[in-house]
Amino acid sequence: MTGPWCLAAGIAAAAILAMAPLASAQGVVAPGDVVFDDYGEVAQSLTGVPGNPEAGRTVMATRSLGNCVACHQVSAMADVPFQGNVGPSLDGVADRWSEAQLRGILVDADRTFPDSIMPAFYKTDGFIRPGDGYTGKAAPPDLPPILTAQQIEDVLAYLLTLHEN
Repeated sequence: MTGPWCLAAGIAAAAILAMAPLASAQGVVAPGDVVFDDYGEVAQSLTGVPGNPEAGRTVMATRSLGNCVACHQVSAMADVPFQGNVGPSLDGVADRWSEAQLRGILVDADRTFPDSIMPAFYKTDGFIRPGDGYTGKAAPPDLPPILTAQQIEDVLAYLLTLHEN
């Protein structure tokens, strides 16, 4: 097809593509709007965008982000030093937990494991006096979540690659 119809179709396609990031940003589930089932599972994606396993691995290994390896051991991440043993090993976690279960644990582990010391990575309220860094003062009331919705989906995507050998 040529002529004005082709040009109009091209412009329409470009407009749709340009709006795609806006649409996905609007589709992010806010921390207070996450829907948990009775067992702490979160079935709905927080972003509607598939997670990136490589980015999730980075979040898990980076101290200023998730730093999951501070508490968990992951054999597939043998290149990351100082792995912890406070939490369970994440080897084979994709065979033990469903996607919804893992998402719920990442968002707020206390909903699945009430005695867990794992931080709630996508929660903004309901804390008991969190501190503001090392100032000795209470944190401001509008705390951001530790991880973004996309970082949660990225970590989830990486965890879903960890199968038993």
